[in-house]
Amino acid sequence: MTNPQAISLITEKQHLGIQPGLSRIKALLEKMGNPQDKIKVIHIAGTNGKGTVAATIARELAETGLKVGLFTSPWVIDYREQIQINGKWIEEKTFSRYIERWQANDCTEFEFLTAIMYRYFADERVDYAVVECGMGGAGDATNAEKNNLSVITSVSLDHTDFLGATLEEIAEEKAGVLRENGKCVLYPNAGLEDIFREKCAALCLVEEQGDYIKNLCRTVELTLREVGIYQTVNQLVSLPARQEKIGGILLDGGHNVSAAKALVPKINNETALIGMMRDKDVKGYLSIIAPKCKKIVATAPNHLRAMPAEELAVAAKKFCPCVEVAENPQAAVKQNDFTLICGSFYLAREIRNLL
Repeated sequence: MTNPQAISLITEKQHLGIQPGLSRIKALLEKMGNPQDKIKVIHIAGTNGKGTVAATIARELAETGLKVGLFTSPWVIDYREQIQINGKWIEEKTFSRYIERWQANDCTEFEFLTAIMYRYFADERVDYAVVECGMGGAGDATNAEKNNLSVITSVSLDHTDFLGATLEEIAEEKAGVLRENGKCVLYPNAGLEDIFREKCAALCLVEEQGDYIKNLCRTVELTLREVGIYQTVNQLVSLPARQEKIGGILLDGGHNVSAAKALVPKINNETALIGMMRDKDVKGYLSIIAPKCKKIVATAPNHLRAMPAEELAVAAKKFCPCVEVAENPQAAVKQNDFTLICGSFYLAREIRNLL
């Protein structure tokens, strides 16, 4: 099986959508010999910052000489970037071999990918697997290991159709990655501490550091301390499409209100290309970002859940006087001088190479 064939086989499962629950992946992992229980797992959940925290933890561990697996999503540059060991993507031939060997008809795309990740990391005998939740916690496909060190980043409203309508409900879902006999490092989430405290043996609270980036750095530091590494962290790993500057364009895949608030200090009077998924809090996101734009071009990423460009434009006009529509994101990028592209990782994926 070639790499394109492998990618096609796994991405064809997108039609199955998002299906929270662990029955399918646990059955597949059982066939694989339960590799998730043969490795040390640092499991990261949260609404924002979890990918950055995961990547930074993995970097710091690897710099001490350890062999470290990293699992993050979604991908932006290449599908294989989601599974790495010490910064190197899983090789094409290896990835194709795993896809061909463990074909799972009833699993979703993310469940299949997650199972392959656990089997690959176990086969490679990593010292640690740093695993980022896809969505939520309790019902997320990554949540299959018996033991872990849990890390919870900032908790805010997102994926409310699946996770709950309140912060407390979402926190309960994310707390599902905690283990009764395990430890948890918790980013400053005022008022939610008790929800996490009752789910684990020991809760390590990160004290408020004054801003979002410093809070994330301290979260990484305290996580490292739990595995015996005392390291000051002043610089986070820069991930694609996370407030990424390419030429004169700021590219950001954040799609919720918290991500919008984090982006606001970086923008002013922008010409923006915006595309979003229809299951997001589009109004909430636009109410923060659109007033910082002098012009918005509304578009639709090539995804089943994308909000139609015309519909997004109607929502954006409530917050920005100059709004246009472009059905094709790639054509729009070639025809306009944008300073900001935001609203979805799927949009970032489509146009990043053009930038």
